[in-house]
Amino acid sequence: MKIGQSKYIRWALGAALGLCLTGCSVKNFAIKEIASSLAQGSGSAFAQEADIEFAGKAIPFSLKLVESLLAAQPDNPDLLLAASAGFTQYAKAWVEQPADFVAEDDFFAAQIQYKRAVAFYLRAFEYGLSGLEATHPGFRAGFRSAPLATVNQLGIEDVELAYWTAAALGSAISRSRTDPEMLAQLPAVNALADRALSLAPDWSWGAIHELMITLKASGTGDPDLIRDAVNGHFHEAVRISGGASASAYVSLAEAVSIQDQDRAGYERLLGQALAVDADAHPENRLAILIAQQRAEWLIGRVDDLFLE
Repeated sequence: MKIGQSKYIRWALGAALGLCLTGCSVKNFAIKEIASSLAQGSGSAFAQEADIEFAGKAIPFSLKLVESLLAAQPDNPDLLLAASAGFTQYAKAWVEQPADFVAEDDFFAAQIQYKRAVAFYLRAFEYGLSGLEATHPGFRAGFRSAPLATVNQLGIEDVELAYWTAAALGSAISRSRTDPEMLAQLPAVNALADRALSLAPDWSWGAIHELMITLKASGTGDPDLIRDAVNGHFHEAVRISGGASASAYVSLAEAVSIQDQDRAGYERLLGQALAVDADAHPENRLAILIAQQRAEWLIGRVDDLFLE
């Protein structure tokens, strides 16, 4: 073998190894870029969608993509955020809510869907918990043993993940009220939501305040204090969203008006939800339409929910 050939072979082998290593780096870089996009803005395409059914059919593919990427980078906080948020929203809008719509006509079919919803919520919760663990080692164990102290580790950069983690577990508990182990986790959910609220009370159209409406309404204690707290969060959600969050009106109607047997207030709130112009707020169009879909269903049940 000639000296020049030997040098060439060594150079070729080195180049091949370099390309292999570069390929690995490129793959990791690509995953990180996709993860960042999914966490920060890729959801805008879904948020602006005007067809609820079309979005519902597309989302599972997106979620499986996220899970495939997580297989390569299981501790990527952006991917974990995308998974937690995505599974929570999918379970709420395309599994639990449709089950509500058919529950009176097909009780057993609805129960099957409710179980699916809880499974998705718990899946979302675990992804959220893993995301917080990735940036705060020891968070998972601390959250289970001493939630109040543990959530105080979180900073403003953790608000979005804290919100979706709390929303996922809170929704699972809401659908598992006969399970004492699930109910025992409610204080931890409240601690996480309270921390997120203290860090960023005006975040995302008042979404944390809307979550607090449901959490506070399901709590125990002085009914007047609970009602004051719920109403306070409702008014903040309306203020922050400029009255454009249809779900805030729906949440209060379900949380307070039914319990108080306030039919006029119930109909007024649902009417306000339906009056929101979804096209005037394209950045939140899909969420508005989903809330209005529920508002229409709730209006159709008014005679069943209120005694004359």
